Amino acid sequence: MSRQLRFVGLLLLVSFIGAPWLFWTYEHGLNPVVHTYGDALWWWFISSTTVGYGDIAPVTAMGRLASVVTIIVGIYGYTNFIAITADSLHSITNQKRLGTALVTAKNHLVICEYTAFADELIQALPHHATLSKLPVVIVTDLVQVQPYPQHHFVRGVPISPTALQQANLPAADYVFLFANSRFQDPDLKTLHTLARIQKINPTAKILIELVDPKSELLQHIRGLVTIMPSRALLESVLKHEPFNLAAYLPA
Repeated sequence: MSRQLRFVGLLLLVSFIGAPWLFWTYEHGLNPVVHTYGDALWWWFISSTTVGYGDIAPVTAMGRLASVVTIIVGIYGYTNFIAITADSLHSITNQKRLGTALVTAKNHLVICEYTAFADELIQALPHHATLSKLPVVIVTDLVQVQPYPQHHFVRGVPISPTALQQANLPAADYVFLFANSRFQDPDLKTLHTLARIQKINPTAKILIELVDPKSELLQHIRGLVTIMPSRALLESVLKHEPFNLAAYLPA
């Protein structure tokens, strides 16, 4: 986009420098309304924007040619400039909704993967004395736009260091990592992501969902990590019970 903007700006600059000079060269002395070079600049501005007041019009062939070129360049240049500017403003104003904004929250809670269980957690957060007061950041590529307007959203895979830095993971106090069933062995992906998270923030309290809570790989886990078995989470849902945060994280 910046390359397009530079090209449009350069095109208009060349037109601004060359067209008035050409118009002045051939119209001065022959055109009764062209007295100073400022008149030529005024003609360029009116012609390039296609306003066409009619107070200064070319009378020579070269003056008319300069007018045609100026009008064509102006139409192309200004319409593209407006389109590029509008697109940029749209991107800026929708950064939070599209998950491209940089999160500046601190001592917050990060939710990795927006799954059904993650949504159950979000519903339960207001009822937990400690977690209800924390800003929430959802990091996922499973949805395209911000699922909850009151929470921050980062669109990206949670294993990506870029996405985790965008979520300001180094300043987070809590991390919930949910299993992604798209993978053949979701636990391997979850534990790999856990290793990335601990490398970036070794002090955060981390809760992870595992399909196999007795995996032999758990012996390699260090730090403040709580296991949430997928079966236990599903049982709560089937019983129409709220996400039992107290079982994993006492208030």
